[in-house]
Amino acid sequence: MMEQIEGLQIEGKGIILRMAKETDLEAYYSFLQDAESKKLTGSNQEFTREVIADWLRKIAEPNPDRVDFMIISKETKELLGEVVLNEIDSANRSANIRIGIQGSSNRGKGHGTEAMILTLRHGFETLKLHRIHLGVYPFNPRAIHVYKKIGFQQEGIQRDALYQDGKFHDMIEMSLLEDEFRALHGENE
Repeated sequence: MMEQIEGLQIEGKGIILRMAKETDLEAYYSFLQDAESKKLTGSNQEFTREVIADWLRKIAEPNPDRVDFMIISKETKELLGEVVLNEIDSANRSANIRIGIQGSSNRGKGHGTEAMILTLRHGFETLKLHRIHLGVYPFNPRAIHVYKKIGFQQEGIQRDALYQDGKFHDMIEMSLLEDEFRALHGENE
């Protein structure tokens, strides 16, 4: 997959990953209200516009501990979601990754897979990470399928890690190492 990195913007085939802007407020607010996305990511938080505006200002600035990308459709220029490398640990060359795609009409079209691969490439090649990990819930089989397809391997299970909809849910821990990523997805061209 070819992409072009220009500053903190990465262009793929169907999407652009870029840093957040204050003008993203309404689209990002709408994204964070998406009930299905909140359920799939295990988010129980409610967000006000003021909290989101403050957060957008914070993540728009470069931070050594995280990289927050907005996923933008190349065709429509609309916000499709976000993909984030956080908990960046330079000493151990590791980070966590998380992703959310807004609306069922945007899911199942490959946007999440492309965003993950572009962000993983950025993490392994630009940030020189060795290991990237994530957590996913068993009630999100679509995401588990994508993560396995990309090359993530299951490491373990956090039992009863999430309380949602009146019951506890396990969280599956998965990771991907830089050599595993390169074996599946090659070097950046």
